[in-house]
Amino acid sequence: MNDPSDEPMGQLSAHLDRGWDLVARGDFSGAMLSAEKSLELDEGSPEAHNLIGYIFQAEGRAEEALEHYRQALDLDESYVDAMLNAADLLMHPLNDLEGALEMVREAREWLEEDGSADELADTMLLEVDIHLFRGDRVAATSVVRDLPAGPFENPRITTAVGGALLDVGDTDAAMALLEQAVAEEPTSDAFYFLALGLEARGDKTGALLAFLQSRELDHQSDAPPWTIPLGQFERRVQSALTTLPAEVSSVIEGALVVVTDLPGAEVVAEGADPRTPVLLDAVSEPGQPDRVGRIFVYKRNIERIAPGLFDLDVEVARALANEVQAVFSADPEADAP
Repeated sequence: MNDPSDEPMGQLSAHLDRGWDLVARGDFSGAMLSAEKSLELDEGSPEAHNLIGYIFQAEGRAEEALEHYRQALDLDESYVDAMLNAADLLMHPLNDLEGALEMVREAREWLEEDGSADELADTMLLEVDIHLFRGDRVAATSVVRDLPAGPFENPRITTAVGGALLDVGDTDAAMALLEQAVAEEPTSDAFYFLALGLEARGDKTGALLAFLQSRELDHQSDAPPWTIPLGQFERRVQSALTTLPAEVSSVIEGALVVVTDLPGAEVVAEGADPRTPVLLDAVSEPGQPDRVGRIFVYKRNIERIAPGLFDLDVEVARALANEVQAVFSADPEADAP
């Protein structure tokens, strides 16, 4: 009897599965070989084009990635995965937010007909991200209010929906989902959002313990497959510093830059967000010229927000600029009793 895997369709599935497995390991050249073999077996395979698009996207080749996503959709107009991958790419780095919204809304229409609650929620959460990227919090809140109530099969979706509800101020609904997520799959994300919810409720001790648990799980987790050694990352940080606008670089000029993986547990215990990408220290007193003495850059937290290896410099520069603005634009009387 013939082995089904020897048949063309079986071989196609095997190559695609191997390609995605290699992507997860960060072996993009090996994944591309599997994708190309898939196209040799079936040049009309939308799944192969989607895989190639994803590989190009991971390598920073955005335009080529988008072309393959579009080819996948030409072959299968209902291919939701390709729509969502394209939407993510259009949002960043291509910054075509209207195109991203159009793509994600098309995916949402298909899923509202016959998709699962998990698939629909995942798509709507991407729509929320696009609205927030546009600075349209009203539209983002409207989408969050329409999210499926669940239950969700994937605890990751439960966590993400809980986090979105928390962000729009629906703390009770959010906490119900987040407590469920922590019970089902106690991930770093679940503990992090749970901590934010506890903080919103005024439970400072519970929030701190959850933040510390989130940090510990982040510390134990694997870095993304495209991660680089600490020394190389430090050079990327130095490169990012040269791109800062004058009003930011003047504030941090001469500051000691310390690069490490994550904020220490003692720093978190003192009130720092365990997922902050940068932290400013030895900041000048009110009434004195704006100056920073020390800058801590947290590699794992920068990697969390960067879409890929080629975006590290941009994210470091953005995080520094945002932190300088947040620190020196704060109202000194805001925390006064």
